[in-house]
Order: sequence, then structure tokens, then C-alpha cells
Amino acid sequence: MNWALRTEGLGKGFTLHLQGGTHIPVLRGVELEVRPGECVALAGASGAGKSTLMRCLYGNYGAGEGRILLRHRHAVVDLAAADARLVREVRRDTLGYVSQFLRVIPRVPTLDIVAEPLAARGLPQEPARARAAALLARLNLPARLHGLPPATFSGGEQQRVNLARGFAPHYPVLLLDEPTASLDAGNRAVVIGLIEEAKRSGAAIIGIFHDTEVRDQVADRLFEVTPMQAAA
Repeated sequence: MNWALRTEGLGKGFTLHLQGGTHIPVLRGVELEVRPGECVALAGASGAGKSTLMRCLYGNYGAGEGRILLRHRHAVVDLAAADARLVREVRRDTLGYVSQFLRVIPRVPTLDIVAEPLAARGLPQEPARARAAALLARLNLPARLHGLPPATFSGGEQQRVNLARGFAPHYPVLLLDEPTASLDAGNRAVVIGLIEEAKRSGAAIIGIFHDTEVRDQVADRLFEVTPMQAAA
């Protein structure tokens, strides 16, 4: 059982209550597996359900059917059936997610936003802030911005804050949804380096990469979200 995360018969649909209860199936029978030290890139046509699958894996969407199995604290948990307390614990210790957009926290300095998941694990403030500052510097976010809330930052700057926050805790499993969107070539290269380092440390990574050059450099294999999995 050399896997970090796997799905069994995973399905998801949406019910439009304002449209007479119309049900729209999106995913069906998804069988995905990712191993430690591996990056699996989700592929498939637009609308096939890649982003829906990512949100199911993180628990933002509840699964309609099937299981989402994750190795957490030397045990296997089913995220599709987990309660809110266990989901919070898993997100703190095992499962990270870098979305396309930073959820801006009003008035909280950038440095503290990046250091927060480290502090939640019990890391003292000084080393947590030091790691946050080092990652922000590596992602070319000037030190003069570290003490400011990121609400007024550009899209590319906010994405770099998002990436620093996601890579800081060294999650065993990491979900990346368009991690290089809004980034220039130099910062794309930094992100590629961060992904490769995470893989070498044993992280299992699942990503959506519309930048095929980045995808080809970091992905060990592709997982096609096909019409057999995305309902017609």
C-alpha cells in the first residue's frame, strides 16, 4: 500500500435548488492514487471536473459517493466520511492546498499569514516567522511588503503569498490548483524548484497545471479526467 492518497469510486454532482432541483452530475467513478515523492497532474478538457475533484479532495465539496483515503498520523482516514474536527486536524498536519486565489485576511500582515500554519502546529513564533520570511524572499516578494496586509497587492504578489503559505509547513500531501498562474518566468522557476524539493522530501502532490511547460517539468505522470469519469 505505497500510496499517500487515493480515491475509490469517487463521485460528485450538484443539485440546483433554484432550478427545480435539477441534478448535474460532474464526477463519477474516479480512481486516483498518488504516492509519496510523486507529482500527479490532472489533465482533461475544460469542464471535465478537474477543479471539482481538487475541491473534493480537500473537503471543500462533500463527496456524493465513494471514498477519499488519506494516510494521516500513521493511520488511514476516509475524508469523504470525516467529521469537521478530523478535517481540521488533517488540514493542519497532513493536507495542504494552494488555490488560485489568496483568501485575504483583513489587517493581518503578510508575514503572519504565511507563518500561521506553522504556528498552528506549535512552532514558536520566531522560527515560524523566519521560515515565512525566507520563503517570501525566495519568491521575490520584497521585505518592505512583509509587514503589510496583502489586500492591496497585485494578483501575482498575492499568489506568491499563497504559495509561501502552502509550502511553509512541508505537508505530506499537497494540492496545487494553477500554482503558477499570474507569475512571471522567474517566479515560475522558483515554484518549479519548490515542487521538486517537496517531492524529494517525500511529499505527494496533485496539481492542475494549464502551463504545459511547468507541468512537463514537475509531473511524474498525468491523470486524465475523462468522459468516463465526468458525466455527460
